[in-house]
Amino acid sequence: MNLDYRMKMTQEQRLILTQNMQQSIKLLQMSLHDLREYIDNEYSENPVLEMNEEIISYDDAQANEEMQTEDRYDHKKIVEELYSDNYKDRSEKSYSGEDISPLNFIEKKLSLKDYLQEQLVEVNIDQYTLTICQYIVESLDNRGYLEISIEELAEELNISEEEVEKALKLVQSLEPYGIGARNIKECLLIQSLKLNILDNIIEQMILNHLENVADNKYEVVGKDLNISPREAQRYGDLIKKLEPKPSRGFYTGEEVNYIIPDAEIKNIDGEFFILMNESVLPRLMINKTYKDVLQNNQDSETNAYVKDKINQALFLIKSIEQRKNTLHRVLECVIDKQKDFFKFGKQYIKPLMLKEVAEILEVHDSTVSRAIKDKYVLTNYGTVKIKDLFASGVSSNNNDDDMATIKIKNEIKRIIDEENKGKPLSDQIISSMLGEKNINISRRTVAKYREEIGIKASSMRKRL
Repeated sequence: MNLDYRMKMTQEQRLILTQNMQQSIKLLQMSLHDLREYIDNEYSENPVLEMNEEIISYDDAQANEEMQTEDRYDHKKIVEELYSDNYKDRSEKSYSGEDISPLNFIEKKLSLKDYLQEQLVEVNIDQYTLTICQYIVESLDNRGYLEISIEELAEELNISEEEVEKALKLVQSLEPYGIGARNIKECLLIQSLKLNILDNIIEQMILNHLENVADNKYEVVGKDLNISPREAQRYGDLIKKLEPKPSRGFYTGEEVNYIIPDAEIKNIDGEFFILMNESVLPRLMINKTYKDVLQNNQDSETNAYVKDKINQALFLIKSIEQRKNTLHRVLECVIDKQKDFFKFGKQYIKPLMLKEVAEILEVHDSTVSRAIKDKYVLTNYGTVKIKDLFASGVSSNNNDDDMATIKIKNEIKRIIDEENKGKPLSDQIISSMLGEKNINISRRTVAKYREEIGIKASSMRKRL
């Protein structure tokens, strides 16, 4: 028997995702409203943090940019100040009961992501897999879908795609059913499985006949699946009871009925300037009292507590600054690509992909996606959702050029504005009219775009 005890060196990918990294990702994709609430919560729980609530207007922001650059709270500078004898006073203003913001009175709703994170803690899995699951949860969109690809997540976390797939399956096992799906078909399949109604016919109907089910074309479905139209309808009724938006009923940030822009884009003599909105967020700083605690207190447990709170505060300050800088870089790129929009208006928006901006900035697509999530900019043409400036293309028959989705929505609105209000146009007729202009989209896509721009169905638009 030949026993070989030679030593081997192997290379293994391991996940290094600290709680701080998760916090940084979470802050990057927060709206300005949600970020303010998050800061208020951190302030209430971390005695080391101090707030300066001085309001900075858009016009003041540019003038203050140089001052903020000089006084930026980087980790090394603050640590040196905390542990040195020449710590200088800064202008401070405590956040008290008198500093009341209307944001404080918004009703708290159950957050979908918090609900999912609570469930994950109860799942019997190792810490390594738990961390990946938590990262996936933070990557879900407002519908509860995972728009980021498995490949991107694996690359971001420096782990294998198999490990991401394994963690995603765990996330998809959580309630509400359908969470973590990558598209509506997977969402409905997950729900069907969890509700014990999934069989071969339902699977085929979801995969191949969703539009026919929506349009009640059960003869077509039945003929293809070799079942009667009545039986096809029975299955279709089951599918229609499933939830295409699993986040429904949970707070996702969409419900806020007012908008706080993250920045203003000013056009001055043909040159564009980005003014970040500094008026909502307080300037954070470290309470200098804790310098004395660290220098004079002999209790090692107290010192460890203070150091931990200081590190938490420092990382929060750093993450907020990083969020602002990332968004600023994205906006610079968007302005360069969408100059015609900023000069002439929405009808001049061009197709622009996340990947295009990500490559220019040398970051992941998902970083750009998170940076623009639920964020708005103030322009000469009103307040615009940044995501709308990343208009996806729809193929036309005219030289295969892409027409931005927003242009199609504008065309739908124009058609409806000019219709006979006594006999409103159906979505199918609008689809045909668009086809005459070489804009080939289905009736359901017309209905989707119509709803997104706030226009009711033809039956609700009829006037006598």
